[in-house]
Amino acid sequence: MRIIHVNTSDQYGGAARSAYRLHASLKKAGVDSRMYVQDKEGGDGDVYSTNSKIGKLWAKIRPYIDRLPASLFRYTVAQNFSPAIVPGRAASQINSALPDIVHLHWIAMGFIRIETLKQFRQKPLVWTLHDSWAFTGGCHLPFTCTTYTARCGKCPALGSGSEYDLSRWVWNRKARIFDNLDLTVVTPSRWLGECAKRSSLFKKTRVEVIPNGLDINTYKPLDQSFCRDVLSLPKDKKVIMFGAMSSTSDKNKGFHYLVEALRRIAATSYKDEVVAVVLGADAASEDLDIGIDIRFLGRLHDDTSLAVAYSAADVFVAPSIQENLSNTVMESMACAIPCVAFDIGGMPDMIEHKRTGYLAVPYEASDLADGISWVISDQERGRELSSASRKKIEEGFSDVHCAEQYALLYRELHSC
Repeated sequence: MRIIHVNTSDQYGGAARSAYRLHASLKKAGVDSRMYVQDKEGGDGDVYSTNSKIGKLWAKIRPYIDRLPASLFRYTVAQNFSPAIVPGRAASQINSALPDIVHLHWIAMGFIRIETLKQFRQKPLVWTLHDSWAFTGGCHLPFTCTTYTARCGKCPALGSGSEYDLSRWVWNRKARIFDNLDLTVVTPSRWLGECAKRSSLFKKTRVEVIPNGLDINTYKPLDQSFCRDVLSLPKDKKVIMFGAMSSTSDKNKGFHYLVEALRRIAATSYKDEVVAVVLGADAASEDLDIGIDIRFLGRLHDDTSLAVAYSAADVFVAPSIQENLSNTVMESMACAIPCVAFDIGGMPDMIEHKRTGYLAVPYEASDLADGISWVISDQERGRELSSASRKKIEEGFSDVHCAEQYALLYRELHSC
């Protein structure tokens, strides 16, 4: 049985990391797994992309073309809306590999046109959702908007006041194509699964929940003193860590909430006892006056470096506004680092309040600060949280566990 995973990239972004981890863990389990991407960054010989110079150039241009319709709307955040209009040869190249199952992941940035999916009608399709795009009229993060449960239009992501706007057009295209697909939807978090089930596009579609997994032999607790030496971090202070792709510039990652929480901590007796460390950015986008030492480590490109960074921390903070199943939380907890986050999205799937971390009242920086302080204020409590965090990931979020669940699903679909 041959599985072809389809994702825009094999390395860049959280969806790419999750998709590639699944592909790699399936290969280790003996499954014939391959991956087709628009942008190949790694060296895996079972990851395919176009080899021609023109094809590679076209792959760089496609995201900009796909953004053009949304850019005509004044309020659009281009990265949060994908109309999926750019045609291409992806289907013929995927089908030429003779897959038994095509497994879609994150296919935006002009990679897969919605209409392309109908060319996979003869095969079972599995689609793992890494955000909400598949069941909306084009936005990746709907935030408080729930029109996807009926029919999209008057899209707040576009700042549109018309029912018959770009989001309605995209929604209609999806409704027409999805209706004839042999599709099984998988979501990594229970929250996203419930959103998908409530959506008008997937209300008649099978939806399963299978958490993402990671290599718990790479992401594991390392000696904190050694890790702080490597990163030149002080050993006599508590390290509060935060990190994400575009960590300080992507508003959804909640850096502004972290800044406010740190200001509150700076007003307490902890001011001189902590240091904040930011991954995924070289500097803040603006001057910060927090009152606490804050250091930026930039983007770390490999799993080993990330494991070292996490192991240097005392607490990891993930104040996202909307989140599916956070890779950074999973990675931190695998390294036995308790996490603090808002009680939203898929965070409760991993963070058990006051057992593996702290779930703060959504978007209240004061409670976020209280959670950070609660985690770092008691050494014995910290040890208990660390142990419980590692155990949580070992029991439910390992790459082996993830691969086993997907292999069962593939076999079921292939036998039908």
